[in-house]
Amino acid sequence: MYRSIDDFLKDWKVEEELTLKIFKVITDDVKDKQIHEYVRTLDRLAWHLTQTITEMGKAAGILPEDLTENSAIPATMAEICEVYTSNSDLLCNALQLKWMDSALADLVPMYGEEWMKGKILHVILTHQTHHRGQMTVIMRLLGLPVPGLYGPSREEWIEMGLPAME
Repeated sequence: MYRSIDDFLKDWKVEEELTLKIFKVITDDVKDKQIHEYVRTLDRLAWHLTQTITEMGKAAGILPEDLTENSAIPATMAEICEVYTSNSDLLCNALQLKWMDSALADLVPMYGEEWMKGKILHVILTHQTHHRGQMTVIMRLLGLPVPGLYGPSREEWIEMGLPAME
């Protein structure tokens, strides 16, 4: 749970860059390839992360509306990146205007439960991390390079002239 909006915003900006790092490696020729009937495509996961920013932001009372609700998946990953960045900026700007550190323990109705505002910020962040992990596995299965997020990926170890970690 977050106890400081500034702490969340610092973490969010790092995670936003990591998410965009993943999105930018996904090529338009494989973005909609289905690897299994029960596994979302990469563009669907990217769009889900993009939509969740405004969906959860509205549900939590941070944003006045969910701008991407019921919107179709854009045609290109570049378009998804643009909307993701825009939604992220909207959330961060509204959060600074509407919420204060002293209210992060306040309860808000979320999905049939009562969540502390600080928990909502934590869930927004970890939800994104969860789906990014799914995306890296799908990327591997589709033959895309996987960028390192919290350390070098196999490809990056090799580029550094070091043996790839098992």
